[in-house]
Amino acid sequence: MAAHIGRRLRKGAATTAVAAAAVAALSASQAPGATVDDQGRQSTGDAASAPDTAADDSATGNSPYYTDLPPLNSPNPSPSAGSGDAGDQRAGEAGIPATVLDAYKQAEATLREKKPGCNLPWQLLAAIGKVESGQARGGRVTADGTTVTPILGPQLDGNGFALIRDTDNGAYDGNRMYDQAVGPMQFIPSTWDWAGRDGNGDGRKDPNNIYDAALAAGHYLCRFDWDLSQQGDLRKAILSYNNSTDYLNTVLSWLEFYRRGTHEIPDGTGALPVDRSDDTARPGVTPSAPGTTPPARPGKPSGSRPSPSPAAPGNGGSPSTPPVTPPPATPPTPTDTVHHLEDAGTGTLTAMAGHTFAERVSTRAETEAGKAVAKVRIRFTLVGDTDTTFTGGETVATVTTDASGVAVAPALQAGERTGAFAVQAAVVGRSVKGVPYKATVTARAADALALAGEKEPTCVAGGEFAQPVQVKATYRGEAAGKVAVTATLVTSADDPAENDKGPYFKDADGKAVRSLTGLRTDADGQLTLPKLYADDTAGTFLLRLTTAGGATLDVKLTVEPAAAPSPEPDPSTDPAPSTDPAPSTDPSTDPSETPAA
Repeated sequence: MAAHIGRRLRKGAATTAVAAAAVAALSASQAPGATVDDQGRQSTGDAASAPDTAADDSATGNSPYYTDLPPLNSPNPSPSAGSGDAGDQRAGEAGIPATVLDAYKQAEATLREKKPGCNLPWQLLAAIGKVESGQARGGRVTADGTTVTPILGPQLDGNGFALIRDTDNGAYDGNRMYDQAVGPMQFIPSTWDWAGRDGNGDGRKDPNNIYDAALAAGHYLCRFDWDLSQQGDLRKAILSYNNSTDYLNTVLSWLEFYRRGTHEIPDGTGALPVDRSDDTARPGVTPSAPGTTPPARPGKPSGSRPSPSPAAPGNGGSPSTPPVTPPPATPPTPTDTVHHLEDAGTGTLTAMAGHTFAERVSTRAETEAGKAVAKVRIRFTLVGDTDTTFTGGETVATVTTDASGVAVAPALQAGERTGAFAVQAAVVGRSVKGVPYKATVTARAADALALAGEKEPTCVAGGEFAQPVQVKATYRGEAAGKVAVTATLVTSADDPAENDKGPYFKDADGKAVRSLTGLRTDADGQLTLPKLYADDTAGTFLLRLTTAGGATLDVKLTVEPAAAPSPEPDPSTDPAPSTDPAPSTDPSTDPSETPAA
């Protein structure tokens, strides 16, 4: 026992500095007067106002967890640290197995879309996964993320643990008397029943699958509209997962460690944790191995581990040492057999900005002999200065190879940023040379422009055009939205030089300009040009519109002469008015109307 305690003290002295920063940050947010009982559970302060965290209402039922703290060395391996046994051990401690890391990042991406206000970092899932199962026992998972062997906590029978009687008829944990925490994120069956999620899209919610479990853990931590970027909410969320201050401090230590950087390691090569919160040093009992049912606590019937051997006759009363049985060899997984990746017939990857790529990236996993390998996870990652994404808005997609060894990436959706980038295909969980695919996004274009109105614009010299110029751009018969358009008043149909007379636009200062750039059609391909004005020159003029893609439209503009003003009368040329009296209309004075005698 002294040797066991001494080992833990030496490990604690070496790692206390790592936890100090996290604990110091935590202390500022703890409520005054908060106390902790002998099980490490907070009894006052925030716990009183936090959501119910009773054992049967938490993620793990407050099951035991691993207490190993992060190493003091950097989480990113240096060249010198990568050689030799010591370097390999440090890399294993700091690294995260590829499939497990992929699951954490996918869960973060999903929660970023589903619950953006939660601000869940994947590093928190990694910290909890480290403390709960040692990253799924060092990444011992199959190609689809399912643990090679089940990971079970001790039965929660109330003897040193919470008392949670069976809730699932043994469906998840195989125990029909008491519940046990299950899987890499250690959910108890009653919690998994409502918190479980399908993270890998296979139509099942399996607590033994790291993709399902990581997504479920993310939803669980975000379930009360907590903002995990706030220290107080982060603390409540972790305590709701396992209500122990020691657990909280251990998770925070790993969270800060992973935030400083980490690296991917092959599946199955992660360092296995050693110390568990329920480990009790007793003669003849070895601390529990990761992911197995721990040895019985004092007073608890023994589970799967045999009791210490009684003293053998004739050996002086000393207990016999049981033989060490090497673990059975793990059969190679499909991932282990992959030697290289090959392009599976991907065509040219080109698309216009804002459009979906017609071609999809296709990759084939092969053995050294060129044989197809099915059920291998291929990760496709977008690399370069681009805002292009896969369908769904992600920059990383993981696809399992089919029976022919081929994985087809989701369709690419081009953003607005033009230029070249790459799609990198790699095997999840194995370091083999990947396959890069070059892709290009071209500018938005139109192949046709048409005048929206039926009449060509006209105005009078010196006036302004009352009818605005409206056009519609199309590409292959469909509306061409957000296409750049240039408008120039050209000299003639044969001379594209800018005209120096006739109609014109006005700039921001009110000055005449006869060429405009930076115009852009709306989402429906429509464009209404700014108002046009005319100088004193009458005649017919051409407005030329051009777009990327070669579409050109000449719009005829007619400027009519201004109407001549009516001349003022000249008094010197007017005839003199007549002085003769006007003829009388009185019949009595008109001889022709005099009656006959």
